[in-house]
This record gives sequence, structure tokens and C-alpha cells, in this order.
Amino acid sequence: MSMAVAVTGIGMVTALGTGVAANWPAFVAGRSGIRRLTRFPTDGLRVTFGGAVDEDGLGDLPASRRSLAMGRTVAGEALGQAGLAGRGFGGPLVLALPPVELEWPQRRALAARAAIPTYAGMLAEADGGPDRPEHVDFLFGTVGERLAAELGAAGPPVTLSTACASGATAIQTAVEAIRRGDCDRALVVGSEGSLQVEALIRFGLLQALSTRNDDPAGAARPFAEDRDGFVMAEGAAALVLERPAAAAARGAAALAYVRGCGEAADTFHRTRSNPDGSAILRAMADAVADAGLAPDGIDHVNAHGTGTPENDKMECLALQLLFGERAGRVPVTANKSMIGHTLSAAGAIEAVASILTLRHGVIPPTINCDRPDPALALDVVAGTARAFAGRTVLSNSFGFGGQNVALVLGLDPS
Repeated sequence: MSMAVAVTGIGMVTALGTGVAANWPAFVAGRSGIRRLTRFPTDGLRVTFGGAVDEDGLGDLPASRRSLAMGRTVAGEALGQAGLAGRGFGGPLVLALPPVELEWPQRRALAARAAIPTYAGMLAEADGGPDRPEHVDFLFGTVGERLAAELGAAGPPVTLSTACASGATAIQTAVEAIRRGDCDRALVVGSEGSLQVEALIRFGLLQALSTRNDDPAGAARPFAEDRDGFVMAEGAAALVLERPAAAAARGAAALAYVRGCGEAADTFHRTRSNPDGSAILRAMADAVADAGLAPDGIDHVNAHGTGTPENDKMECLALQLLFGERAGRVPVTANKSMIGHTLSAAGAIEAVASILTLRHGVIPPTINCDRPDPALALDVVAGTARAFAGRTVLSNSFGFGGQNVALVLGLDPS
């Protein structure tokens, strides 16, 4: 059994609101944050809705600045709860962000200004120093540098992008650094602000998105018989992770513990998991073992649960293999039914939701699952929240390209 790492502060932003205090009651009530998009014209698009974060003018910002602004908000909330605000964090910053790239409008502007309108010419035009808009405003790689400087983080920030598993990968990376003795504490931030035209087109071309344009709030349907794809969304979450002895030494209370981490890749396909669910199962089993538990020590599963036909089927198969006869008695929920799929930030947001479930003794519902798929023999917490007296949660995050991470979170360190 590996050392459990204490969580002493959390922060959250989703399409349901800003801050844990705004989000948690909405989660428990089963509210949807999915709505028709208004920040850009949607005429001609196959999908016209999503989980946008538009409050406080965020919808008017380019994607990287939106990610930065949400990351700053959740980091501030988590550090404040941990009692570390305004004093220089002093530990490493680990971020989960979208891949580094320019958006289409900025590409076109570069091409128009370039003496030679080729990729090489665009690169030469963009290479004008850190004050050029293309470097400062439109590259996700600048988000970590800015946040690290603002928060007083130690060392260079570590920015990770493992598709939809990124948030959980960032947590695992920080946990491993603390366990190795590299640091006493680390700040994890997952932030996704790239709900934009080209992203909708790309995922639409992959036929991964729900197309229920006439019913945005009912479009995200994990584990439902009539699910037809995921809903693209934005959001952010932050966690302050600490060595338990270091947290105790400064009088900080642990909200919960990251007890186990598991990671496995299947390299089967760019977007689909191996039909046998082997890598998903391996990630979950390794996380459980890392926590010093057997599968019967898991009390609840916060599922990846995207609402795509294949993902939900593969996750169900892997859970059945993990739990055996007990699979139909372990309560499972999917937060994405309410907030959509926040991509790079999903693993961090769902880890925070799992911690809140442990602390409040309530499992938020999976909404829009009035007709659970009879082929998926799981105990889905559908429709309304459920009281919960368990001590452990398995939180799953599975990304395109077969990048799979599972976390075990608990109220107790062992």
C-alpha cells in the first residue's frame, strides 16, 4: 500500500456556476448546465449546444485566456480553503490543459500578415517575442507560466495533456511527486476553455457528440438506452495535495485522501477503447491495489460515463470484471450528465465531486437516465440523489488514444 496524500483545498467552476458552494447544491439537485450556445453563430453546425462557462465575460475571451481565468479562479478557491492564499504556494504546479495550438481566426490573421503564407511563414511571423498576441493570448502553454508566477509556485509548471484523462493524470503526477519526497505539497489545476467552433466541428466529424439540438438539457445521457454521444463542455477544478504530516504540522485539516492511482494504455484506436476493456480494467485494478484495497473495499464509482454508446459499454464491462457478482450493487454515477464532458478538466472536476460525495454523504444523480440500458447491469444512481455512508470512491477517467487513469479517494488515509 502506498502513502495516502491529503487533499486540503478544492475549487470548482462548471457550466452550473462558479465555486464549490454554487456547484454542489446543483449537482445534488440534478440540475443541467447544458444549453444552446450563444457566444458564436451556430448556423450550419451539426451541434448547437454545450456546457459553456460564459459568466463574468468569460465567453468573450479566446480559449487559452478562458482556461487561464478559470484556472486562476479555482486555484484561488482551493488555496483559500487550504489556508495558503496570499503567501506564495511554495510547491509545484501541475496542470491539465488542452493541447497547445492556435485557433482558426488567429491562424488566418498570421497567414494574412506572413510574407509567405505557408506554415513556415506563419511560424516566422509568430516568432516575434512573448508580447505578440499569438504567443500570449492563443497558446495554452502560457497558462502554466502565468499561474505559477501569480501563485508563487516552486519550479517550472508541469502541463499535461492526456486527452480526457488529463485531470486525473495531473493528480497522479502530483501524488507521485509527494510520495517520492520531491515536495511536501502540490497544486493541481485542470482547466478546459476550448468550447469553440472548430472543436465542435472536430468532435462532430468523429461522430462523438450528441445531436439533440432540440433538447440541450436532456442531451447528456450516460448509461441510458437512448444515449447518442457526449456533450462538449468547459470547466475547471483545483486540488491542494499535501503530505499528511506536512498538513498536520501547519494545522490544516484533510478533506479527504488520494489513496490510490492507476494508469494503463491500450493503444487500440485513436478514439475507441479496446472492446475487451482490458486497459480500463487494469487502470482501475491498479488504483485499487495502490490504495491497499481489494475491489470489495470500493463503495462507489464516479464513472467516466460520457454517454457515447461504446464508452459506457466498455466501462460497464470493465466494472463487471473488477467487481464480479458485486457489480450490480456498487452505486455508480456520471457527473457529465449535468455538466457535460469538460475534456482536459474532467478528471479533476470529478475528483472534487467525489470528495464532496464523501464529505456530505450524498451521491449526485445521473440525470436523463430514465431508461437505463438493460444491457449495462450496473446500479446507476438515476434521476435523484442517494444517501451514501461509504468511505471510498473510485473515480474513472478514460481518454482518446487509450489513455486511462483511475483514482481511489477516501475519507481515511488507510
